[in-house]
This record gives sequence, C-alpha cells and structure tokens, in this order.
Amino acid sequence: MSEIQAVLCGYYGKGNGGDEALLASMLEMLPSHVKPLVLSADPRATSKSYGVRSYDRMNSGSVVRALKESQVLILGGGSLIQDATSIRNSIYYGGLIGLARQFGLQTFAIAQGIGPLNKPLTRWIAKRAFENCTAVSVRDPASAALIEQWGISGIMAPDPVWSLAATPIPELAGISSPKIAVTLRSHPKLTATSLNTLTQALASLQASTGSHILLVPFQPTTDLEIAQQIQAQLTDNSQIITLSNPKQLKGLFQNVDLAIGMRYHSLIMAAAEGCKCWAISYDPKVSKLMTEIDIPGWELADIPTDANAIAQTWQSHLTTGTALSSQLLQTLHQSSLAHKNLLISKL
Repeated sequence: MSEIQAVLCGYYGKGNGGDEALLASMLEMLPSHVKPLVLSADPRATSKSYGVRSYDRMNSGSVVRALKESQVLILGGGSLIQDATSIRNSIYYGGLIGLARQFGLQTFAIAQGIGPLNKPLTRWIAKRAFENCTAVSVRDPASAALIEQWGISGIMAPDPVWSLAATPIPELAGISSPKIAVTLRSHPKLTATSLNTLTQALASLQASTGSHILLVPFQPTTDLEIAQQIQAQLTDNSQIITLSNPKQLKGLFQNVDLAIGMRYHSLIMAAAEGCKCWAISYDPKVSKLMTEIDIPGWELADIPTDANAIAQTWQSHLTTGTALSSQLLQTLHQSSLAHKNLLISKL
C-alpha cells in the first residue's frame, strides 16, 4: 500500500494534557502507511515528544505548505469548533477544512465535541465545515443530534482517550493510600472565595483521612498557580505533579483512590484507570460526561459554601462510592475504537 501523508490539526502544542492525550490517541489510530504531519503551537516540542514532523499552526505559509504536501487533513478530537471561548476557533478550523478541500485533500473530523455554538455565524461555519468532510465521528449524543439535524452522516463513539494506552508511574505506588488527585483549572466562576472554600475542604479531608493529595496541573501555564495556592494550605503529605507525557498523565490515576476534577480529560483518564471520580463542571462537555457515565459532582456555580460539608461529601464518596464497573470500562474502551476503525476504513 502506497504511503500517504495526513495533516493532523487540533489544540496541540499548548501544553494542555487533555489535548496532548487526543494527539497521542490520533497517532495511535493511524494505519502504518499514513505518515503524520502535525500542526502545532510549538512544533519543536511536538516533534521531540512524538517523533513526528510538525509545522507552526499559526504560520499561514507553513499551513499551506503542509496541505500542499499532503493528501489528507484530520481534525483530531475535542471541542474545536465552538464559540464558548472565541469565534476565532470556528473560523480557524472551518477555514482549514475549506482550504484543504480546495487543495483536493480528503478531510476527516474525528471524535468531535461540537459546540457550544451560540452565534448564527459559528453555526453556519460549523455546518459548512462538517458538510465538507469525507467522514465525521463525534463523541457525545448532543453532537450526534446536531449533525443529524444538519443531514450529515457520521458515527458516535466515546472519546478516544478512553482507549489511550497508559504508562504507569512506579514512584506513586509506594505512597500510602488513600491518594487523592485534584485537577482544578482557572475559570471566571472559580472565584477566590470558591477556591478558598475548596482548599479548606481539601485540608479538612486530608486531616480526617490521612490522604496524600496529588495536585495535577493539566495545563501548567494556567493551572499551576492554583495548585500552588492549594498546596500552601495543606500538610507536607501533598505534592504537585506536572507531566507532559499524556500516557504518563493517564497512568498516574492507576495509583489514585479518588479524583476531584474540573478538566474533562482528567475525569476520563481517572475513570478509565478505575478511579472513583468527583466532577466540578465548568463547561457543558463536563456536565454531559457526568450524565453519560454517572459521575457525581457539582456545577462550578453551585459548589456548596460550607467547606466542612464539601469535605464530608468527598469523604463519603471516598469510603462508599464506586468506580465504573469493569464491564462498562470494557464497553467504553472497545466502543471508542470506532473512531480508529472509521479512519482505517476510509484511508
């Protein structure tokens, strides 16, 4: 079979553990005859981490060169076409798909979480972009309903990070249990008051259970400061763990008893590795995930104001809560491979 080159684009090279996990998953999906070229915010780091060619995603000359050298464009996972953060996301990815089609490339939108699309313009861009794709797969029922409404055929399967191979972290195995991982991120609704309440709750939980608390900044540029603020209020039985390798990041949760997470992919990684989870939702995608796999938690705006009540709730879940069943995990793992099978069948 002759070799072809595929351009992979997503929110890569930004140091976000979830998006790097999606890139790692996409690279695992590619058939052996498909050579990847990754558009990244940090091409040098991406090339070093994954052993692939990488071009600057914001350099128009590099992007055009990448497309002209390739036969396929893959929009690779995540909430890429949405206007919750900025309309620029939809314009960038929608424009990239349009340009790829002009150059005659096959275009694939894989494992997409579409939206929110609050503005008529972004809804129009999204519809046109997905209509121009050779094949589409989505990761949640709301996205599936949207492409069906638009008359676009596609498949729905769980996020590919469910089946990403994890690399264990042996050093964590020697730490006494219980171990609690915390992944908070900056957000306008995570006010100083809310963060202080959560920090007091963690300190109380630590005191009552003797837990070792792992503070895990999924995107250090935005999350590390929060982790440092929390650790300053905890005992020495805590540490900040920063991992750039997404397979190691997922493997971290193999040794954790409870994960308290805001980050979407932190919850998927933790649940996939058999960890009990408690979600704090800042975004509809997290709320959807909570519903789909029955993860307990709170909306960010509805966090209780009583730190002791929060600590007691977490302690109860740590003691009597359950992780996902092995049967459900096996189903999620197998089902998530549908994205890979779609790519293989079309490439």
